[in-house]
Amino acid sequence: MTKKKCPECPKCLPGWLVQFGDLMSLLLTFFILLLSMAVMDKKKVEEYFDIMKKAMGFLDQSSDVREQTDEYSNNNSNNDSDDNMTAAEEGIEQASEQIQELVQSQNNNAADQTQVMQITKGKNEFVLDIPSTIMFKPAEYKINDAASKRFIAKIARVIRSIPRTFSIEVIGYTDNGAYKNNDIPRDDWDLSALRAIEVVKELIKNRIDPGQLKASAYASYHPKSEVASDNRRVEIRFFSENDQSNILNEENFFDRLE
Repeated sequence: MTKKKCPECPKCLPGWLVQFGDLMSLLLTFFILLLSMAVMDKKKVEEYFDIMKKAMGFLDQSSDVREQTDEYSNNNSNNDSDDNMTAAEEGIEQASEQIQELVQSQNNNAADQTQVMQITKGKNEFVLDIPSTIMFKPAEYKINDAASKRFIAKIARVIRSIPRTFSIEVIGYTDNGAYKNNDIPRDDWDLSALRAIEVVKELIKNRIDPGQLKASAYASYHPKSEVASDNRRVEIRFFSENDQSNILNEENFFDRLE
C-alpha cells in the first residue's frame, strides 16, 4: 500500500503584512472618529479643496495659469490684511469697553467736574482724556499721588489682558498761561513733554512693553476749548497702525526737497 503525498500548501503572505493591515485599519478608524466629532463648515471645506487643487496643479482650464496664480496670491494677501484689520479693530473695541468701565467708576468718585475724564472714539482708535489735576500738581510733572498711580496701574492691567494689536501714545498739553521758569521745566513745552514721559514711565513700571508706547507734547498749541482748565490735560491714545501710510513711499517726495 502506497502512501499518498500531501499536496504542497500555498505559501502564506509575509507576517509583517498582517500587522500592516491592522495598522491601516486602526488609522482609518481613528480618522473616522475625528471626522465624526468635527463640525463641518461647508465654506471652509470648499476653500480647502480649492487650495488643494491649485497646490497640486489642478487649475481652471478657462484661464491662463499666470492669471490664476496672480489672482490667488492677491486674494491671499487681501484676506491676510482683512484678518489683521479685524484683529486690530477687535483689540481697540475690547480695550475701549474695559477702559470705559474704569473711567465711569473714576468719574463717579470725582470731586468736581474739572476732574471728569472722557473717552473719544474714532476709526481704529480711541482717546482717553485725563485732566492734569488728577495726576499732577500745578507746574509739576512728577506723579506722587498714590491714587493716580493706582489708576494708571488699572489701565496697565487692562492693556495686559488684551492681545497686543494696537499702539499707545501719551500726549501732554498745557494751557496758554506762558509758563516760564529758570529750572526744568522751563516752559510749557518742557512741562507737557515731561508729564507725557512720566505717564509712559509709570506704564512701563506696570509691565507695559516700551515698544508699544510713545510720548508726544503739544504745549498750548492744540487747545481743546477756550477754558484753560480743559486744556491742561494728558491724553492716552490707543490706535492701530495698519492704516498709517508712509510719506516716503509717495511719488516725487524727494523732488519736493530740491
